[in-house]
Amino acid sequence: MMVTTLALLAAALPYALAAGSSSGGYEPSAADLENVRICKYTAWTWAAIVAALLSYRWTLTLLRYVRRLANLNHGTSSDGRQRYFSIPDEKYAMAKRHLLNAPLVSKRHNRELHLSAALNVGTLPGRLQTLFLAGYLAMNIAFCVITINWQDTKSFYDDGRNRTGVLAVLNMIPLFLLAGRNNPLIWLLGISFDTYNLVHRWIGRIVVIEAVAHTAFWMSGKIAMKGAKGWLMIEAAMAGSQLILTGTIGVCAFVAILLQSPSVVRHAFYETFLHIHIALVITATAAVWVHLKSLPQQAFVLGAIICWVIERFLRLWKLVRNNTGNGITKAEVEALPGDAVRVTLRIAKPWKFKPGQHVYMYMPSVGLWTSHPFSLAWSDSQTDFASEKSLPNNHQDIFASKKTTMSLVIRRRTGFTDKMWRKAEMSPGGKFVTTAFVEGPYGNQSFQSYGTVMLFAAGVGITHQLPHVRDLVAAYSNGTCATRKVILVWIIQSPEHLEWIRTFMTQILGMEKRRDILKILLFVTRPRSHKEIHSPSSSVQMFPGKPDIGALIDKEQAAQVGAMAVSVCGTGSLSDDVRKATRDRCQRTEIDFSEEAFSW
Repeated sequence: MMVTTLALLAAALPYALAAGSSSGGYEPSAADLENVRICKYTAWTWAAIVAALLSYRWTLTLLRYVRRLANLNHGTSSDGRQRYFSIPDEKYAMAKRHLLNAPLVSKRHNRELHLSAALNVGTLPGRLQTLFLAGYLAMNIAFCVITINWQDTKSFYDDGRNRTGVLAVLNMIPLFLLAGRNNPLIWLLGISFDTYNLVHRWIGRIVVIEAVAHTAFWMSGKIAMKGAKGWLMIEAAMAGSQLILTGTIGVCAFVAILLQSPSVVRHAFYETFLHIHIALVITATAAVWVHLKSLPQQAFVLGAIICWVIERFLRLWKLVRNNTGNGITKAEVEALPGDAVRVTLRIAKPWKFKPGQHVYMYMPSVGLWTSHPFSLAWSDSQTDFASEKSLPNNHQDIFASKKTTMSLVIRRRTGFTDKMWRKAEMSPGGKFVTTAFVEGPYGNQSFQSYGTVMLFAAGVGITHQLPHVRDLVAAYSNGTCATRKVILVWIIQSPEHLEWIRTFMTQILGMEKRRDILKILLFVTRPRSHKEIHSPSSSVQMFPGKPDIGALIDKEQAAQVGAMAVSVCGTGSLSDDVRKATRDRCQRTEIDFSEEAFSW
């Protein structure tokens, strides 16, 4: 319903602009009608992009569903069906290598660029992301200059001012929509919030440039037409005109947003950046709303505001839904070796746990009202009766006594995670219990249509891969997946990091038919002695140093069963290494690459 509403809003806004221009007996000029057409072209461009991505996403979903059904009872590499799906399509494999999975240049994509140990300037976008951003920027530049009367001085400045202003407020709709965690395009198109966040930042820069150009056209037009008197007219307008004053405030707020948004500032002072960013956005939006009073373009700002209100309402709804109704969500925070904490959330109103999910957690006793994203590492259902008197008598009592716990493993960094670790470390027994609020879940992912699955993780990135391991082993045991081989590669600095997931891994190792499908490879990069490196069994092996990613994939590719999925969650350098190794081999057999990352 929300998607339909937003789609109708996007389609109706250009017509609202046209209708508004002719209200009150005012006949729109040719330039006004051209602005309406530009808005229609922009809306149709977005519609075409969404339609193309939707077709691509659901085609892949259908193919994977068919592949899973076809291989439920077929398991070896020599089996005809599994073998068929291991053969790559030549053109699609080439597209994956050179476009879909390709970094911008060389192999660097998710590995952060550092000016120094303390200054992080972000990551490089992928090749497809760059093409989209460059195309969208080029489209906006073209729309700013086409059909402008360059011969007549007054028309040139007036048309340029109006065109850049219309485009600036029009782009506020996708700017606000793509900024939200509950952006409907995330689940509709299967594109990560990380990618939408990247697009959001660049559309924001386009809006600022167009807003500044809008102001520059107005000011330069006054000067070009009136000469030195133009400066006096500009000064008088800023002092006495609500239209000009609010426009100036809005542009200044936009510029301030741009100046405080670079990655260096965001990473060094994220909490401060976030609060200032929100305050500036509110200021800019309010100023632009007043600036456009009685003008038809105000409908665009209304559309952006509606996107923001709906997104915030959904956040609040998810918080209320998950954390009330059967008590209040509680969190047990336990300090672990290796500067990490395990957070066990006893959810008041649980949901169905799926691999690939993450949540935003609020912990008022540590971080007040701020929220932070974390991957869900584990889920358990428990029956908890406080005493013998509380034994259930009916179905309602049984349901009330059921408590679902969601577990997170969080590495200590700075800010919120550092405060949480310190509080747990100083608490009796190395743990404390507090009230928490969980917003989500967001995302989900399944590899059950692949015959071979390789899962790479570094450090706390294991939290993303662990649910996949449990899901695939359980599905294999039940005969409900095409998967016949799961290889988990976990890179850690010290064996003490094994404590992070020991309780979870013990349950996986005890699962039925686990030995038939699962192989675990542990790589310890900083062992204190060789005595720490020992392999418990042939299916759980430990090695010193870093792995040779290409050699590991080569080994599994030589005996590949069905299509292969390669997933990575960890450091930027590991992600880039796995990406390169997969791209280099994706034309030999059918291999799909998946990366879990969150850039901010």
